[in-house]
Amino acid sequence: MTEPGTPPVLGIIGGSGVYEIDGLTNRRWRRVESPFGEASDELLFGELDGQPLVFLPRHGRGHRIPPSELNFRANIDALKRAGVTEVLSLSAVGSLKEHLPPGSFVVVDQFIDRTFARNKSFFGTGMVAHVGMGHPVCGRLGDAVERALKALDIRHQRGGTYLVMEGPQFSTRAESDLYRGWGCDVIGMTNMPEAKLAREAELCYATVAMVTDYDCWHPDHDHVSVDAIVKVLVANADRARALVKQTAPLLRDRAHPCAQGCHTALETALITTPDKRDPELLKRLDAVAGRVLNR
Repeated sequence: MTEPGTPPVLGIIGGSGVYEIDGLTNRRWRRVESPFGEASDELLFGELDGQPLVFLPRHGRGHRIPPSELNFRANIDALKRAGVTEVLSLSAVGSLKEHLPPGSFVVVDQFIDRTFARNKSFFGTGMVAHVGMGHPVCGRLGDAVERALKALDIRHQRGGTYLVMEGPQFSTRAESDLYRGWGCDVIGMTNMPEAKLAREAELCYATVAMVTDYDCWHPDHDHVSVDAIVKVLVANADRARALVKQTAPLLRDRAHPCAQGCHTALETALITTPDKRDPELLKRLDAVAGRVLNR
C-alpha cells in the first residue's frame, strides 16, 4: 500500500504568469470536478525535470474572481483529487515592514485570519474534525523554497506573519497601523482559509508572499493603486517562475510522508463517532479524508 503523501506531486497556486515556465513538458489543461463546487479554473498538468506539477490559477485565467468569492474548498479538493501532495502558494501582498520593500519575497510561517465571509472547513455537522494549526505551514517545504531563493539571489525573508484580510478593498490607515502594531509582516487577501483547508486535506503547504506595495501606512507610499501594484506584479512573476523551476527538483526524490506530519494531519482529528456520521457528507470527503474514513 502506498504511504500517504507519496509519490510527491507539487501543486502551484498563483497568478497566470507563473505557468509559462521554460521546460514544462506534457502540458495539458483539464477540469477536475469537486463535490464542493467549481474550482477557479481548469488545472494545468505538466512535468518539470521529472517532477509532476499541477498549476491552479487562483483567480481564474484573466483574474476574474475576487478574493471573497474564491471557492477555496473546491480549489484544494480539486488539487487533492489531481494527486497533489504539496502546495506552493504564491501570493501578492502589501508590506507592513520598512525592510520589506516592493519586490521582496517572504516565506511565511504564521497567519492571522481576519476573513469572515468564507467557508473555512471541509467538515461540519455530521462529521466534525479539528486539525492543529499551531504551525500552519510545512517547514520542510519552506526549507526547499528558501534554498531555491538563495540560489536565485532573490531578496527574501524566511519567516513572517501574514495578516489575511477579507477585501476586496485595501486597508484603512487605522487598520494598517493596527496590524503593524500586532507585529505582522505582510497583508493580503488570499491565503486563508486556503492554508487551513490544505491542512485538513493532509497536504504540505507553504506560502511565498510577494510584496507589491507598502500598504497605506508608509508616509511616502500612502495610497495603494492598482496600476502601481500591477507593475511590480509583472516583475514578481518573472521571479516566481524562476522560483518554481528551482524548487521543483528539490522535492522530486522524497520517498516517505512528510516527517512533520502534514500528510497525516487527520490521524487524530476526527471526533464524530461512526454511528453519528452523515453519509452524504462522507461522500463529499472521499478525496480529502478518504484515507482515514475508509479504514
